[in-house]
Amino acid sequence: METTEIPTLYDWAGGIEGLENLFKTFYERVPSDPILAPVFAKMSSEHFQTVAHFVAEVLGGPALYSEDGIHGHSTMVAKHLGRHLTNEQRKHWMALLLDTADQLKLPDDPEFRSALVGYLEWGSRLAVVNSAATENPIDANASMPKWGWGETKGPYRP
Repeated sequence: METTEIPTLYDWAGGIEGLENLFKTFYERVPSDPILAPVFAKMSSEHFQTVAHFVAEVLGGPALYSEDGIHGHSTMVAKHLGRHLTNEQRKHWMALLLDTADQLKLPDDPEFRSALVGYLEWGSRLAVVNSAATENPIDANASMPKWGWGETKGPYRP
């Protein structure tokens, strides 16, 4: 009987190359988008890589975001504080990112896309919630979130 090891979402997405390509292509599209362009107007040229490394770590890849001991979950949350993101912007971010994933032919099997959309929905909704705050609700020593093939994390409690 053959047993097949289940890959991480990170591996299934194409590893760091797949995720960097996804976010690089996505953020290249943002400046011409009337809803998202103002949100990311002051974005650094490395922003795509920062986001790709964060997402890679969350999806089961190496600690590319938090390995320096300076960056972690609370650091990413802090980037959204006081930004006052709207649900319209969030939904548009989701639609454009998923369209980019389709364009790049990231895996589109139901299991992967369900897990990916689940994480992106969860994370983008937290970004909106945290963007209304002025103080970081995440402890500086909090561990990075981890996302797999279908877990839910329970209700959000700030």
